[in-house]
Amino acid sequence: MKKVAVFGNAGAGKSTLAKQLAEATGLPLHSIDQMKYRPGGEEVDHADYLTAHKKLLETSCWVIDGFGCVTSAWQRFEAADTLVYLDLPLSQMAWWILKRFIKGHFKTPQGWPAGSPIWRSTWTSYRVLWLCHQKLTPRYRAYVAEQAKVKKVFHLRSLEDIKNFKKNYQ
Repeated sequence: MKKVAVFGNAGAGKSTLAKQLAEATGLPLHSIDQMKYRPGGEEVDHADYLTAHKKLLETSCWVIDGFGCVTSAWQRFEAADTLVYLDLPLSQMAWWILKRFIKGHFKTPQGWPAGSPIWRSTWTSYRVLWLCHQKLTPRYRAYVAEQAKVKKVFHLRSLEDIKNFKKNYQ
């Protein structure tokens, strides 16, 4: 395990799990949100983001969490030797988005650039939650099932799955 892509829907706990995995394995952690947005929430030029993302994928080891855009997400999944897909129930992710919103008034959420607009980001997370569930979740599920033949794949569908996964890397 040298190149790990942690992905899933909004509010799935990607940043938290990726941080814990990076700490346990010693692999460097990279957050897509911190690459794609400047402090304060302003978006980085898309071409600059894609260039930085491509350079990161060429490095020898990493844990990367997040989405970014369709192009960069699929590039990252292909470059990874390990896929960690957080596929939790919608109700769980909606609850975690709300918790992040409340805590975000006191501390910048894990993986977010400093000064990110908590109201706008939360609204976007709730909007993306359903859209991702309808459009990307079926593609993600098919992809990880196929990739399990050639890569290390962890398809985490419950809090119990996450707990068991973390036990193996602590």
